[in-house]
Amino acid sequence: MKMTVKWKIVLVSTILLVAGSLKISAAQQKFDKTVFYNVMSSGDTEAVTNELTIVREASINNKEGYEGALLMKKAGFPANAHKKLKLFKEGRIKLESALLADNENTEFHFLRLAIEENAPKIVKYHTDIEKDKLFVQKNFKNLSPSVQHAILDYCKKSKVLHAEDF
Repeated sequence: MKMTVKWKIVLVSTILLVAGSLKISAAQQKFDKTVFYNVMSSGDTEAVTNELTIVREASINNKEGYEGALLMKKAGFPANAHKKLKLFKEGRIKLESALLADNENTEFHFLRLAIEENAPKIVKYHTDIEKDKLFVQKNFKNLSPSVQHAILDYCKKSKVLHAEDF
């Protein structure tokens, strides 16, 4: 069976269209808190970058807080000290802005606590650990199950938060 050039073009175009529709870009994925917290606890640079894209393009309230936390997480990856500091500062501004806009957001207090506890001393980002710990403990029961689970997982490696506190 001999195929004409026209049919070859149609066939190749169809294959490319189907293959392209099977790939789902990070931007097309929906924001999921369970995935977000798994990425935050991982050391996977690519996963953090992909999740950052998802957050930036998601239609969620206060996404600045999630974006800030991811940027500060991402700051731990580059070898270049200048790049690390730039990412950390950018993330810090976003997370702190989100907390200023919604100071009752327990989830953002938890994110700040987790980052503060693990931030290098040189960035001087440790002043709210105790305040955030108390806030998270007080409001833990009001959080969604996925966030509660993330907090309890974090407790396993935290020196500040402990599962028995909840």
